[in-house]
Amino acid sequence: MTNQLSPKIPSCTWSRPIGLGWDKPYTVRYASNIDDGPWHGMPLGGFGAGCIGRSSRGDFNLWHIDGGEHTFKNVPACQFSVFESNGTSSQAYALSTQAPDDGTLKAWQWYPTLPEGTGNYHALYPRSWFLYENIFQTQLTCEQFSPVWAGNYQETSYPVATFVWNAHNPTDAPITLGIMLTWQNMVGWFTNALKSPEVRVRDDGSPVYEYQPRWGESEGNYNQIVENTEQFGCVLGRVGNDALQEGDGTWCIATLKHPQVEVFHHTRWNPDSTGEEVWQSFAKDGSLPNYIDTNPVAEGEQLGTAIALRFTLQPGETLEIPFVLAWDLPITEFAAGVNYYRRYTDFFDKSGKNAWAIASTALQEYQTWRSQIKIWQQPILDREDLPNWFKMALFNELYDLTSGGTLWSAASELDPIGQFAVLECLDYRWYESLDVRLYGSFGLLMLFPELEKSVMRAFARAIPQGDDTPRIIGYYMTIKAESPIAVRKVAGATPHDLGAPNEHVWQKTNYTSYQDCNLWKDLGSDFVLQVYRDFLLTGADDVEFLADCWPAIVQTLDYLKTFDLDGDGIPENSGAPDQTFDDWRLQGVSAYCGGLWLAALEAAIAISDVLLTNRRGAENTEELRVQKSTYETWLQQSLPIYQEKLWNGQYYKLDSESGSDVVMADQLCGQFYARLLDLPDIVPSDRALSALKTVYEACFLKFCNADFGAANGVRPDGSPENPKATHPLEVWTGINFGLAAFLVQMGMKNEALRLTQAVVQQIYNNGLQFRTPEAITATGTFRASTYLRAMAIWGIYLVIH
Repeated sequence: MTNQLSPKIPSCTWSRPIGLGWDKPYTVRYASNIDDGPWHGMPLGGFGAGCIGRSSRGDFNLWHIDGGEHTFKNVPACQFSVFESNGTSSQAYALSTQAPDDGTLKAWQWYPTLPEGTGNYHALYPRSWFLYENIFQTQLTCEQFSPVWAGNYQETSYPVATFVWNAHNPTDAPITLGIMLTWQNMVGWFTNALKSPEVRVRDDGSPVYEYQPRWGESEGNYNQIVENTEQFGCVLGRVGNDALQEGDGTWCIATLKHPQVEVFHHTRWNPDSTGEEVWQSFAKDGSLPNYIDTNPVAEGEQLGTAIALRFTLQPGETLEIPFVLAWDLPITEFAAGVNYYRRYTDFFDKSGKNAWAIASTALQEYQTWRSQIKIWQQPILDREDLPNWFKMALFNELYDLTSGGTLWSAASELDPIGQFAVLECLDYRWYESLDVRLYGSFGLLMLFPELEKSVMRAFARAIPQGDDTPRIIGYYMTIKAESPIAVRKVAGATPHDLGAPNEHVWQKTNYTSYQDCNLWKDLGSDFVLQVYRDFLLTGADDVEFLADCWPAIVQTLDYLKTFDLDGDGIPENSGAPDQTFDDWRLQGVSAYCGGLWLAALEAAIAISDVLLTNRRGAENTEELRVQKSTYETWLQQSLPIYQEKLWNGQYYKLDSESGSDVVMADQLCGQFYARLLDLPDIVPSDRALSALKTVYEACFLKFCNADFGAANGVRPDGSPENPKATHPLEVWTGINFGLAAFLVQMGMKNEALRLTQAVVQQIYNNGLQFRTPEAITATGTFRASTYLRAMAIWGIYLVIH
């Protein structure tokens, strides 16, 4: 605890008045999609450890504690409260403007909202702040963070949140303050009660299964005080057998002792009651009755605990006080019996009894952690060539690495830093969709390159595997047509995703059955490009990574080439939506897939050169030369075909056979990647520039007055080809950021920033913060929240920087 004035909040945070609602927040496009409303704040917790969200009204409401599963619910008993007395009068408030709607905690006073405002919430991931104003005489700030910073593969995995309170007395009289943290014992809640849930197909064609957490099942839960000479805490546990299962373990709330500060506690109160047990004494004088009862609760009962600190500030005095919340739930279960330990268990142990040890570590290290975060962020925050809104979005979009149902497994011999995965989104709940991460993985690549490579290694391992399980394709249900039966995974095909939380992630791939992903014409190219990108942009020295992935590259390019039915060198799209725009039918050679294919061939040639130059004895040199020569032949054949079939004098046509005149926003993704990876241009640069300017004008400037961002595909005058189409008329956040990166690359930085700003404002002004969707529409709706592709904003930073 140090005597320092209130903490400096960076000028580029996302900020909102505490408790201020939204007049017209965006709502979901399809009723079946998740829409929790706009009350989302920055998530707290390490990667793959589970996370908790606290909104700008002060309530803890997001519970991504069970890997890959989503629970959104205000838990009123989980809360900070403040008591203040100046000797003549006193007041106490629980610091959420949202009183419980279930009739509980009636004795508590909830934080007021006033016309002049009662403070502000600020967020710049992984830090956020509550700045309280106009209610207390004390100047009060609470800073919240978890130990996440670039290149850190240890603390970034910890299941912990730190809350650093800064209290300053600006008056000329002493002020007595009490700060209380109450928490509900939730041990055992976060696991699916349905051990083998049935998978069904939703109205939008996506596979879904039911998730029933054991919410409120608290029988056997108990709380107990823990302390040492410097720290005081309460561990929330559960009586149980020794065989740990998902959801089992401990939670802990803790704080530091200080000679100026009194510590109070109450280890057993009922969150389903009026809350008077803790509120009566706290509201009276900032204390608690120091009641201890470690007996486990019976079935149907709920259990809360509380810690309060009380201290007096002299005029002008400042005190900093940390509170910590930690949880130790070491197991993530996929299908019944398929268990993985979380990454942080490599640093504590696998017993589930380490919440106190984790909290204790945080209390010792939090100042170091905070300075590490600052050291990482400061060079970007100091840049005067980047606008504040861009810096804000750059860091805040990383929220998905915590909140995206993230998995990070314990280390093994095969995977020395464990395996990592982020969901495509909450509505499409499968991991690391390869077409989406072509854009969305830039943040991971630039900040945690070893995790990025672990994901690509998982794809390399999956490519040779096959799975003949027959499936119905959901897309045909949505268009009311009979579905062909497709096998789940063809050997040699690049999988679309690494599996879902209800099966066996990393082992059972291709979970989605909306389309037959074995027919997709972009996945193989996406794989090759990401492998070479990850090698090149992490120092170009990890030859072993390339060698590990090379057999899969050969296999997937051979597989993709089988779709070149007319032998012109370029695989054709088949008329089914068979690429990332999976509602959009492309026919023949397409600008999107064809360009990615050309760039992937160039990347494969470059990789074969690296492997030939850096032979380590194991490679068959002759075989490598033959493969390189094959790719060179395919490339020479394909390059002129791409121009002949698609260039129309102004831009590249959607495809060679549909006759459409649509300007596709992402028509030259392949060219962007070729240039990014220092490969030869796949199209002449004057044509690339002409196409890019056409995209900027048609898809952005002429689409709804440039208010929303670039639509995926409209006619040259900005009008829709088909007003009822879905994907072409949506603005995809991540595609826009990818397009902006391409604009920067081609010398159009001002245009890139204007486009990016339009999209950032759509997200952060309309209640979509910390749940950035895949798509927004001009009618104020969105689809697929908490989407992986939006982290493509780091691609813009990469090309600027």
